[in-house]
Amino acid sequence: MKILVFGETGQLARELARAPGEDEIICMGRTHADFTDPQSCALLVAEIAPDAVINAVAYTAVDRAEEEEPLATTINATTPGAIATACAAAGIPLVHVSTDYVFDGSGSAPWQPQDATAPLGAYGRSKLAGEEAVRAAGGRHAILRTSWVVSAHGANFVKTMLRLGATRDSLTVVSDQIGGPTPAADLAAACLCVARGLVDGAASGTWHFSGAPDVSWADFAREIFAQSGLACTVTDIPGRDYPTPAARPGNSRLDCTGLETVFAVKRPDWRGGLRAILDELKA
Repeated sequence: MKILVFGETGQLARELARAPGEDEIICMGRTHADFTDPQSCALLVAEIAPDAVINAVAYTAVDRAEEEEPLATTINATTPGAIATACAAAGIPLVHVSTDYVFDGSGSAPWQPQDATAPLGAYGRSKLAGEEAVRAAGGRHAILRTSWVVSAHGANFVKTMLRLGATRDSLTVVSDQIGGPTPAADLAAACLCVARGLVDGAASGTWHFSGAPDVSWADFAREIFAQSGLACTVTDIPGRDYPTPAARPGNSRLDCTGLETVFAVKRPDWRGGLRAILDELKA
């Protein structure tokens, strides 16, 4: 199967590019796909004529989005909408990756795909607009919401903790924000499985995918230090003691049962994925 991936250097795109299997993965990065130019990206769909498309590009600078919401909206909504329209016109299924930030983070129950959305900031609003644009295009699609993506590449929580833990004896980490860390390699495998399902005739829909078990950022940090052998202690603090320009959702738990039911994709244990990330960083 020929799969067009929008993205090349991001965490998810890197893992899609090296995913095992016989699929032909064509990654289009900034050199070939300008995500500030929706129509140029849409034209690539017709030019390459893939069996499926995975959108692995996003504006993810959550805090900076508060000042750059028009740019975030172009990259996260307008361009995905143009890609989705091109896919619909050609009968090509699209997998579009979204985020838990479309919710307000209230409560403690895992979010269901059908729950009411209420993003807290510009990033979440831009991603929600992207979901709506993909649906409005009318083609076969899967919107896959995820959370807390980590890998050996790019900037992410694992790499930040390793950098800080190597030079400090202790850290304070937020303990009242709960979610499922998601290794990018596992997310890539899920996206490919969903893409194959859509090609085989699965109906359009919105699903959730994240690693298990759900933990706080503080407990995630403790596991990173335990597996890496860093002697850095973690002290819990509430989110209010670590203010950021953009509000973070307190509850990022995602109910992923639907994805298992429809596509037989189970939630991975992120602790195994973390070991693989640390091994790659050491190598």
